Order: sequence, then structure tokens, then C-alpha cells
Amino acid sequence: MAKAIEDFEFVPVIDLPSTYEVYDFSGNYDPQRELKFTFGVGKYNEMRPNMYSHELFEGQRNIHMGVDIGAPVKTPVKCFYAGELVYMEYNSSPGDYGHTLVTRHNLGAKTLYALYGHLSKSSFLNKKLGQEFKAGETIAWIGDKSENGGWNSHIHFQLSWNDPEKADMPGVVSLVDREQALKDYPDPQLALGRLY
Repeated sequence: MAKAIEDFEFVPVIDLPSTYEVYDFSGNYDPQRELKFTFGVGKYNEMRPNMYSHELFEGQRNIHMGVDIGAPVKTPVKCFYAGELVYMEYNSSPGDYGHTLVTRHNLGAKTLYALYGHLSKSSFLNKKLGQEFKAGETIAWIGDKSENGGWNSHIHFQLSWNDPEKADMPGVVSLVDREQALKDYPDPQLALGRLY
């Protein structure tokens, strides 16, 4: 009998302290807001009506399909489970992911893809497609605004049951696409553990 995803053991992608902020972006988004803690978590499947003003989002995409983990620039990012690097790209549009890696993971009979977005340029050094990583191995570092798409420092972590075929996944979707997106992009807390 095949194991369920809940039966696999995963490691955190960011070592979070015991105290961190859980962000609420469902109201007014203020990128200049005063942070309560150095680390924080942004929710999956959260409607963020005032956050995505860049042309990239077509004025309609505002439901978040990943988990954001706010952390200082250069914070190490770890592979959540043994896998291999399948895509890497610099997504350069304003508001996009900036430096992005996608890994592939075999979970018994299922394959799961993971996107790590808003990384530093140095995360691409000594990387090659097909490169294998162990669970817990540092694979990247958090980037700053000049290299991560213009966002406050954080990682966007997203899972997909489908091969994205490039270093990109729709990190936010429109209301009309939400139902299918929830099937294609499962809650990253399946791998990260319950963060909120």
C-alpha cells in the first residue's frame, strides 16, 4: 500500500525561531509596516486584495498558492526532502520570483515538485540541472529586493503535483482558478509542518 504524503518525514526549509509573526495580508498591505519579529509566515490560500499591483498579476490574481517565510537576507534555505534540481531561472519582471529553483521529489508512487522563490543570485552558484540534494541540505539563500522581484526578504515555497516545465508556478491565482489551483498546488504545510 502506498504511503500518504503525511507519512513521509520532511525537514523545515527555514529554521524558524520559537516566536515568529503570522502575517495577515487579507486587508490592507503595507510593505513599510513595522515588523513585530525578524521571522514571519504568510498563509496559503489567502486572498490578498491590495498586495499584487504589478502588471504581472493582471489586476485579478490575488489568492496566494504558497507559504511565505519572512527571514533576513542571506538566511539559508534547505531542501525539505531528498530530490533533484529540475529547473532554475531568474524571473526578472517586477513583482516576480527573481532567482527561482524547482526541485523534484519522489514520494513512493507520487512525484511532488517544490518551488523556492525570491532567492539570492548566489543561490545559482555551483548549481546544475539534475543535481541531487539530501533532506536538510542548504540549497539557497534568501535574496534582497534588488534580486528577489522587489519584495521584502522572504521565500515563497510552493508545492505542485504537476510538472511546471520551468522555474515558475502561479504563486497567486484568480478567484475563477482557485478551485483547480487548490488541487494542483497542495498546502505547503504538508511538507513544512503546521506553521499557523
